[in-house]
Amino acid sequence: MNMIVSDSDVVQLSGRPAFSFGEKVRASSTIRNDGTLCGKEIGDILAKKGDLGYVVSIGAFLRKFYIYGLELHESGYRVGVRRKEVGPVDEGVDDLPLPEVAVS
Repeated sequence: MNMIVSDSDVVQLSGRPAFSFGEKVRASSTIRNDGTLCGKEIGDILAKKGDLGYVVSIGAFLRKFYIYGLELHESGYRVGVRRKEVGPVDEGVDDLPLPEVAVS
């Protein structure tokens, strides 16, 4: 029995990825653990709608969809998401704070 639900007959891999490495994105919906993040229960919230992150990898799923690996700023998690789960950050939005550098 096939447990994977495909909500689209469009093959995204025939075009360019919607996002590029290092691009800042915003969660367009709540992102929950689907069981692929160790140490968290299935259904645990990993990112809330509006949370910011950066694209750190781009892969594929089922030879059909792009999967974007995100480093989430608020939670610190690295998660894989599909295009419909994130959107670009509009210009003019404040950048994420940079970590402080220790001076010795």
